[in-house]
Amino acid sequence: MTTAATGPITHVSDTARWVAMYRAMETDRPDALFRDPYARRLAGEKGAEIVGTMPKAQSWAWPHIVRTAVFDEIILRCVREGAGAVLNLAAGLDARAWRLDLPPSLTWIQVDYPDMLAFVREQLAAEQPRCALRWEPADLADAAQRRALFRKVGAAHPNVLVVSEGLLIYLGAEGAAALAADLHAQPAFRRWVLDIASPRLLKMMQRSTRRQMASGNAEFLFAPAESTAYFGPHGWREAEFRSSWLEAQRLKRLPWLYNLFRPLSLIQSRKRREEWNRFAGIALMERA
Repeated sequence: MTTAATGPITHVSDTARWVAMYRAMETDRPDALFRDPYARRLAGEKGAEIVGTMPKAQSWAWPHIVRTAVFDEIILRCVREGAGAVLNLAAGLDARAWRLDLPPSLTWIQVDYPDMLAFVREQLAAEQPRCALRWEPADLADAAQRRALFRKVGAAHPNVLVVSEGLLIYLGAEGAAALAADLHAQPAFRRWVLDIASPRLLKMMQRSTRRQMASGNAEFLFAPAESTAYFGPHGWREAEFRSSWLEAQRLKRLPWLYNLFRPLSLIQSRKRREEWNRFAGIALMERA
């Protein structure tokens, strides 16, 4: 028997509205790391409700904002280095095709559930994307749909950057492994940028949001102990890892309370510092 959703998150797609609201909050700052003029429109009242009612929602803003900024940096660099297409998986309310300084020759492929893509198309119908834009409705949990889409994209574009921001944590270990293997099956998929959490962070997130997330079938599930090495058997190796903690320090988005813990890092062992730096992060993967 399925329990009806009762919290602000009623479907996994609502998490996109949640994160869009964080982008809107950052955009409003005079020293914003990025500008997303579409975020508040896309987040809507639902996004504001989620941030206003979810436990600790305000305290979770900084890692999402840092994640967005670092993804922006990596995507732009990979495009400069030759990626001719970006395959944006579970794109949600991502407006990078409209807001980033992308070359007109680039093809941006927006993948998500049909209703989510329809909503974004409607909201941004009057806006001009910076590059060629394709819409690909698909349920990535459906292996046949996923593989057919990957084959089509791989056949059409020789150098593809795969983007999966905020996706992996909602997959089980088997789902993440299957996705990695299917991506690797396409030689044109050269690089893959993803975000990844540690088991300790996963437990913290589950404790604070389990009831609300479960009500919308959007539970946090995936945080491998071996971090990005988990994808090694599936054809991917880490080319670059950007610690959320260290990037927040660099970008000056670390909450003031966390600064109290920074002196402790000076007396920690190298192993402990590495564990802390791997608490969460953004990784650029390449074919092994």
